[in-house]
Amino acid sequence: MNMGRYVFGIDIGGTTVKLGLFGVEGNERICLLDKWEIPTVKANGGASILPDAAKSILAKMEEKGIREEELAGIGVGVPGAVDVEGTLTGGAVNIGWKSFNIPKELRAYINVSVKAVNDANAAALGEMLAGGGKGCRNMAAVTLGTGVGGGIVADGKVLTGAFGAAGEIGHIHLEDEETEACGCGNRGCLEQYASATGIVRLAERRLAKDEKPSVLRGGRLSAKRVFDAVKAGDETAVQIAEQFGDYLGKGLAAVAAVVNPEVFVIGGGVSKAGEILLTFVEPAFRRYAFPSCAGARFALAQLGNDAGIYGAAGLFIDAGRP
Repeated sequence: MNMGRYVFGIDIGGTTVKLGLFGVEGNERICLLDKWEIPTVKANGGASILPDAAKSILAKMEEKGIREEELAGIGVGVPGAVDVEGTLTGGAVNIGWKSFNIPKELRAYINVSVKAVNDANAAALGEMLAGGGKGCRNMAAVTLGTGVGGGIVADGKVLTGAFGAAGEIGHIHLEDEETEACGCGNRGCLEQYASATGIVRLAERRLAKDEKPSVLRGGRLSAKRVFDAVKAGDETAVQIAEQFGDYLGKGLAAVAAVVNPEVFVIGGGVSKAGEILLTFVEPAFRRYAFPSCAGARFALAQLGNDAGIYGAAGLFIDAGRP
């Protein structure tokens, strides 16, 4: 495969656009050379987001003395469903975008190959390349933040799906008796119990059941506070964490039965609790998983906010090759 020496990765978020310049090593690996951020300007339906990113990349190319013909391409991760052609199929509400073809628009500013993917899928690929899933060809990334996001890498390639929505594991249905609606409009989704807000929901419900003393009583609840209390040995907090682990383990067992990953890489704000998080998830997963899938290991994400730019850039290399 004849490739350029460099590739850019773009990770578009609601507040900032993260950009990375990578060197291509033997068509199989990338090396981060520089990274920076620019503001995400959401005015006028986010019309200036891609032009701003292109302008920033062109400035970096001039700074580094990189010619257009030296670029393998530009990868873009966006907060919405993206199909295999790079079309944002359902828009991206938090940045104001409607449906459009991302490569076509970006190539109007920089005439190189452009590939686009959902941001969670980009982060998954990034973790496979250089993070918690390094060395694997089949992995599932799980992002536990305000919601529950996911990304699937199968045989070294991001799994996109027909409409760009593959990996939306936060909306696996788990609870028939749920009365509150998920952000997606359904009820009983994994996201309602395993996200940061979901853990708070579990904590509120547990604390309302009785008056048992707990350090969680009084003050503002948060996922961090729950896991800090777990580390301190608070019995009520441990019960909440066990319930969280049961829900997440059950959801990931369903994922494993479909894609059979080597590893689940857990990231997002909730993962900052550290290894203790996995002690509640792994036993539940192995309890529910189909035996042939139960051997998947668990790891914490390692790249933090850089995962998206790594994965976007990684769209241009043979990421699945050992």
